[in-house]
Amino acid sequence: MPTIPSPGLGTSGNDDPDQCAETLRTALDVGYRHVDTAQMYDNEAAVGEGIAASDVPREEVLLATKVHPSNLAPEDVRETTDESLDRLGVDAVDLLYVHWPTGAYDAEATLPAFDEARDAGKTRHVGVSNFTVDLLEAAEDILDAPIVANQVEMHPLLPQDDLLDYCRDRDITVVAYAPLMQGEAGEVDVLADLADEYDATPEAVSLAWLAQREGVVPIPKATGEAHLRANLAPPELTDDEVARIDAIDERERLIDPDAAAWNQ
Repeated sequence: MPTIPSPGLGTSGNDDPDQCAETLRTALDVGYRHVDTAQMYDNEAAVGEGIAASDVPREEVLLATKVHPSNLAPEDVRETTDESLDRLGVDAVDLLYVHWPTGAYDAEATLPAFDEARDAGKTRHVGVSNFTVDLLEAAEDILDAPIVANQVEMHPLLPQDDLLDYCRDRDITVVAYAPLMQGEAGEVDVLADLADEYDATPEAVSLAWLAQREGVVPIPKATGEAHLRANLAPPELTDDEVARIDAIDERERLIDPDAAAWNQ
């Protein structure tokens, strides 16, 4: 299985072309080596422009994109993967995801098209996103390619322990989106208290907790250079501090799956 650089740079919502391209260039220049985009985000061209503008060689960057739920019929996977590569300005991506197991997704029909993309050299690896354990098991039975990553919402209020255990056993990296909790981190007392102790933000503590979980790669979003650099160097938590976060019993999903799956 490939090593997926941590943290990655999430680009969801960064759809201003100039800002997105500049963010990508800056992110690579300050040390990021994993970039995550999607057909759904409407920014693949800007992401590709930013990568091309950086002095970092393409082969040093793990570039991932995701196929929109409405494009998961086999012929649409083939056509829109080519379109994504064209927008990104690359011959291949390093990781091609099924974005959501909904819409046109049919495991028996969809997943062989991802194998085809890998065999044709259009992606080096195959991943899935927003898959449960049951969906992962079904996908593994169909795919020839190993599933190298499952991208899901994960943070201290949604630790997804059972899913993480399954993925660890299968050597599947969990790529964690919404790691900064969309502004909610400061409302969690443990995170706020630890942030005070470290003279950091609650979001940084959430990111630190994820970064220290075995088998997890967070993909925080950021634009300005200061935030990009901060996300590369979250606090180093002690075992006791990790345990305090693990003990949080509140649970909340911050991303509405129905709304997110059809976000245009």
